[in-house]
Amino acid sequence: MNEKYSFEKLSDTVWVCASEDHRFGTDAFLLTDFTGYKRNDLVCELGTGCGIISLIMSRENAPSKIYAVDIQENAIEQLKLGIEKSGLTNIEPVCADLKVLWDGAPLGKCSLVVCNPPYKAVGAGIESALTSQRIARHEILCDIYDVCRAASKLLKFGGRLCMCNRPERLGDVISAMKAADIEPKLLRFVSNTPEQAPWLFLIEGKKGGKSYMKVAPQLYMQGEDGYSDEVKKIYRLTGEER
Repeated sequence: MNEKYSFEKLSDTVWVCASEDHRFGTDAFLLTDFTGYKRNDLVCELGTGCGIISLIMSRENAPSKIYAVDIQENAIEQLKLGIEKSGLTNIEPVCADLKVLWDGAPLGKCSLVVCNPPYKAVGAGIESALTSQRIARHEILCDIYDVCRAASKLLKFGGRLCMCNRPERLGDVISAMKAADIEPKLLRFVSNTPEQAPWLFLIEGKKGGKSYMKVAPQLYMQGEDGYSDEVKKIYRLTGEER
């Protein structure tokens, strides 16, 4: 295997292939758990990168079909390595631009679309020297409106879009969801401790939903002796399955 790749274990049978170009962080685990995915879901992950969210979903109670979409060919090749090592058949890697989708896309059929989008607008913050990381972190090839429009095309009526982002982008995300006929229904903030301001939010919207949004109790990363009990469960540090 190419020396730039490394395999990281997600379960006894599921592995993710990571590299400097396409990595993953805490937010991927939090977002996957937040989706509340089910076996009978038809899922599309937009901007899959190394496929971390699709692969986490495949640890147990795996959806029967997941389309894992990314515009970068090296990301899709990396995902394929993870799928092959894990022996999975439920994930279909798709190299496509979400702004135009792809021939044969399951338009109007998905029950769940999930996306960990670029957090920063173009010109905001320091851009990485690596093209792949610039694309992942900054809205260079797509913005939040593009993501929501793509999700709206893929979702069936009543289907759900789940995303995460930085708190300062909350207004943009809600505006983009509403513009795509996806009504925000559930919002949850994430902070390290009760004393600290949130560093992330998780949001769920429903296509064609009525206007009503619930704010869930805040998720705290840290407890008295390290990770909080909820985060330990999300990371599967307790041995408890979903």
